[in-house]
Amino acid sequence: MSEVRVRAVTPADRSAVDALHDREWGGPYVIAHDVRYDLRELPTLVAVDAAGAVRGALAWHLDGRGLEVVSIVADKPGTGVGTTLLEAAAETARAHGAERLWLITTNDNLRALRFYQRRGLRIVAVDPGAVDRARLRKPIIPTVGEHGIPLHDELVLERRLDGAA
Repeated sequence: MSEVRVRAVTPADRSAVDALHDREWGGPYVIAHDVRYDLRELPTLVAVDAAGAVRGALAWHLDGRGLEVVSIVADKPGTGVGTTLLEAAAETARAHGAERLWLITTNDNLRALRFYQRRGLRIVAVDPGAVDRARLRKPIIPTVGEHGIPLHDELVLERRLDGAA
């Protein structure tokens, strides 16, 4: 893939970003750690190519402990867009004085676990049954995930930005 640059989302990007969220999450709503997020209301970084086309998006939320990546999605996996967005999120976190970048994925998402760990994030917690609780609020969440793995738990991953292990 050619180089992409990352910038804040603009109103002109909204339909492309919404299409990515529809494809990945079935709409603009995600539930993580028992919180329902509307991705349209969160600060979002977009990766755009030289022609200005949106190739990926990362929605984030700043809390007292760090910058949470609520959603990250690329139009095509394996093109470097996700890595570029994750690094931009780390820079955004540092700019806000955050000590860590963190996110949640599910127990079945082996591809994401490999991706995040290879980029310096570590598993720091497991919330058994969190996906079961989320499914009560968002029934379209499947009971069986990738690779035929029953989908039940959330895994919290983080990368320290302050040099702590």
